[in-house]
Amino acid sequence: MNLTHLDEQDRPKMVDVSDKTTTSRIAVASGLITMSQDAFNAVIHQTAKKGPVLQTAVIAAIMGTKKTSDLIPMCHPLNLSGVHCDVEELPDLPGFRLTVTAKLSAQTGVEMEALTGTSIGLLTIYDMLKAIDKGMVIGPIQLETKEGGKSGNYQRNDAKA
Repeated sequence: MNLTHLDEQDRPKMVDVSDKTTTSRIAVASGLITMSQDAFNAVIHQTAKKGPVLQTAVIAAIMGTKKTSDLIPMCHPLNLSGVHCDVEELPDLPGFRLTVTAKLSAQTGVEMEALTGTSIGLLTIYDMLKAIDKGMVIGPIQLETKEGGKSGNYQRNDAKA
């Protein structure tokens, strides 16, 4: 098996994408956080002591997409052209689904940015509510779709958790 992040001497390397074609690329990732009813109510009624939970999580998710190459060693720094976040209330869990869409025109994909943004957004929700519920559960976090690039398009086939 030929691993792309190792050189001939098995030393780590960042993949050289300079010969790849610049194309439009979009990736969508989502994740869940489940929590107690008290924590859910604090979000819905905006009574969490640390402030507006969902708005802060969206800002954190956007920042997470932008910082991906600082956090994941072999990710290329990317010039994102857009990031969109959507938060869905899931009162039956109770909890929330965060969906992050990252977009750019580049020589490499944007999946890791969407996944990182989702992770950071969900961790922010946890941080802001941990005084109410330390037993919150984050996950699954998953790639939903990707468009563009040599490997083509991807669509997750299973139903959302």
